[in-house]
Amino acid sequence: MSQVDGPKVALIQFPGSNCEWETKAAAEAAGIACDVFRWNRNPELLSDYDGYIIGGGFSYQDRVRSGVIACKEPIVARVMTEVTGRGKPVVGICNGAQVLVESGLIPGIQTGDVEMALAPNRTDPEHRIAGFCCRWLFIKLACAPERCRFTADMRPGEIIPIPIAHGEGRFTTNDSDLVAKLQANDQIVFQYCDADGVVEDRLEINPNGAVDNIAGLCNPEGTVMAMMPHPERASFLRQVPTDLGDCWSRKRRAAYGDAKALDAPGPGLSVFTAMRDALLAPQSV
Repeated sequence: MSQVDGPKVALIQFPGSNCEWETKAAAEAAGIACDVFRWNRNPELLSDYDGYIIGGGFSYQDRVRSGVIACKEPIVARVMTEVTGRGKPVVGICNGAQVLVESGLIPGIQTGDVEMALAPNRTDPEHRIAGFCCRWLFIKLACAPERCRFTADMRPGEIIPIPIAHGEGRFTTNDSDLVAKLQANDQIVFQYCDADGVVEDRLEINPNGAVDNIAGLCNPEGTVMAMMPHPERASFLRQVPTDLGDCWSRKRRAAYGDAKALDAPGPGLSVFTAMRDALLAPQSV
């Protein structure tokens, strides 16, 4: 059980999850009481929580396709009930994003319908594992900060460095009108970009080939967000590489040798602090 005194969130753990403990650490650093909640516990216990996180990993070994087995679990059905019936927030990170897309909560224009896919990455010739990409890149806030419960602590158009680690992260759809709807609804939360915020569909910027460079989406209400990059792996300054050439790398180099400074918030922590603020004052979001 969490020792943090704050709004209480359940972090869903499936067989194959591998990011739950670092995600818990990031949430607790933001002031959220975060319990790792195993998939085989009584789903009704989820009603005691204020919100939910579905973390990264390889649930059920990514069999069939990523997230498709986990989304059929009773625990996800209960999360959907809490989200659609009571407006509770949920963020899915990497494998969690895949679960949310397969469940129909994202993009959620027709809740429960699978409207998009997180398809295999386009081939990256720089990596020996075909399609899998694990590296740092940049994303840009593409919606208004107040549009989504997980971005209210960011500046308009803010650019942050963040790592990705996935083999099936390409947001795509067969519905030719869907992307236009997402743009019109301001549901595209993050886009892959370069260090200057330029959004282009190039391998070094958008390695998985996502349509419209989509790195994160929210539902129409802004209460659910699915993102493929890992904010928990960028939540502390000590996690940031020194060679990205941006302000965060400069801060990281300046903190060299200072343990306290290295524990300062990193660029990804704002996802969790915004969730905390939304849970403390939901009427203002």
